[in-house]
Amino acid sequence: MKDKDETTVADDVAANSLRTFAVETRGDTFSNALRERIMKELIHFHLVYDETAPDLVISVGGDGTLLQAFHRYLSGLSHTAFVGVHTGHLGFYADWTAEEVDELVESVVRKSHNIVEYPLLRVAVSYSDTNELKTYLALNECTIRSGEGLLAADVLIRGEKFESFRGDGLCFSTPTGSTAYNKGLAGAIIHPSLASIQLTEIASINNRVFRTLGSPLILPRHHHCQVKPVNDARFSVTVDHLSTLHDKVKYIECSVAEERIRFARFRPLPFWRRVRDSFIG
Repeated sequence: MKDKDETTVADDVAANSLRTFAVETRGDTFSNALRERIMKELIHFHLVYDETAPDLVISVGGDGTLLQAFHRYLSGLSHTAFVGVHTGHLGFYADWTAEEVDELVESVVRKSHNIVEYPLLRVAVSYSDTNELKTYLALNECTIRSGEGLLAADVLIRGEKFESFRGDGLCFSTPTGSTAYNKGLAGAIIHPSLASIQLTEIASINNRVFRTLGSPLILPRHHHCQVKPVNDARFSVTVDHLSTLHDKVKYIECSVAEERIRFARFRPLPFWRRVRDSFIG
């Protein structure tokens, strides 16, 4: 049975809808060898290797490899699905082990699959000296820090000031990203069927002068959160594994993205089982 509670799940899709594929690898010798093996076998079964607009992207490595694949194929999220093979420690985004590659190939070629969609985080950076708006999508999280020293910023929810923050930074995460850096910040783990984002503080300062809520916040799809500089308008913004510096920032807005990531699910693997296997064993 498929886990109806996991996320928004599309109807079964015929196996022959997957006609083209690409393989993203961690780059180590073992992962590269596995990539060549997968490519050879799928091409043997008349699937076409296409790095431009593949129907299926197979990630071979760990969660970092899948994040890399996600950012490479951002422009094709509406039609590209992902599946992960982990070649090291258990990956949260990986359904398959290296020992199960033959079974995966057979599933891609012969079996029907489900498309499981997960929410993403939209990050928009606005500047005080230009009308330019830079936007990013995150699969896991976005962290916001000062370009120098402590972050001093006002936090607004739906355009209304919520608090003034002082500390190392702020972390906005997706439901699936709630199991990553957010978890290390004592944030909650959120089921990916909830289209939401989570805000957690990174080492906030709380004394008689500066006060913050001190608890993670979970915002629904129709809410957005803005971070506005108090003094220094130079921010360091990290989206998943990609870091950038931004000068003369007017505000940074985080919200649930309209886009979603699509995973090809060939067998059931409920979210809470992934959490248990990843953190409890």
